[in-house]
Amino acid sequence: MKKQAILILILFICSFAQAQKALSSDLLYEDQTPMKIKLNYSNKDMKKKTNDSTLIETNLNFFNEEKWNTIPVSLRARGNFRRAKCYFPPIKMKIKKSQTKNTVFNGNKSLKLVLPCRTENEKNDNILQEYIAYKIYELISPYHFKTRRVDVDFTEPKGKKSKTFFLKGFLIEDDSRLAKRFDGRVVEQFIHPMAMRGLTSVRHAFFQYLIGNTDFSVSFQHNGKLLYTSKEFLPLPYDFDMTGWVDPSYGFGNPTLGLSSLTERVYRGFKRDDLLMNSVRKEFIDSKTDIVSLVNSFKSEFDNEYEFDKMYEFMEDFFEIIEDDNKFKNSILDKARTK
Repeated sequence: MKKQAILILILFICSFAQAQKALSSDLLYEDQTPMKIKLNYSNKDMKKKTNDSTLIETNLNFFNEEKWNTIPVSLRARGNFRRAKCYFPPIKMKIKKSQTKNTVFNGNKSLKLVLPCRTENEKNDNILQEYIAYKIYELISPYHFKTRRVDVDFTEPKGKKSKTFFLKGFLIEDDSRLAKRFDGRVVEQFIHPMAMRGLTSVRHAFFQYLIGNTDFSVSFQHNGKLLYTSKEFLPLPYDFDMTGWVDPSYGFGNPTLGLSSLTERVYRGFKRDDLLMNSVRKEFIDSKTDIVSLVNSFKSEFDNEYEFDKMYEFMEDFFEIIEDDNKFKNSILDKARTK
């Protein structure tokens, strides 16, 4: 009896320690209120002078627990297309472990920061649209990247002067942190989608169809990662700006697929058993109320009502397809890839 009591105590302590560890590393994402941050760097230098080994050193100022805090960070630009075409490139942020201690960033030594592409009027609405796509995938799949919105006070030096931008943005957890959450690892190798877990793979394909994304490859990890856990491969999508869901001004169709605009949908998932396909179809239909509610919760935050309405109608078109037997067969079942 005494041995049993000791064993129970040990198990409790271990479970508590694991819970505490998860709590500390998840602190950044538990609060979904947009965090106010301040950054200062040259976009020109960021795009031209940074790479995997060369980073820009600056300070990250962030408002948390009713006060401003400051930690040093290292930044580099990421993403080939956005680096070349955007005024604000997306950022890879690295923070020394010693600097994250006792802060909201504890356990997050590496992060991605997504910013608007250009300085146009719809820049912040496009960020909201992309962020909402991440939150929808959270509803659909337990295997997803965690995110946290930020309101960015960005100062860019311009010679002896400077220019200030007020931007919406969001942080994305790093691959390695996600892998730890699922006791797995992120792999970089060719894996055919049919060798991936069936349910997760089909959910992923339906989601990409929902947001009108054809700019991805799960086999080659283009705009996505591959998680290996429990002896299975699972697709992890990210980067949703070049989609019909966002439909940015700088977007274009997919000539390879004969698409002239981003808002033309094509199902890019592989042919699976009809039972599995219809099972995921039912999941999405059953989740419609939650997805619509999530989308509507952001309506008041859009600067331009048209940008919200356009996204909302795109979502409605998706549900019209999957709720109709003939449309579902013609647009998804019959279009599923075999090679």
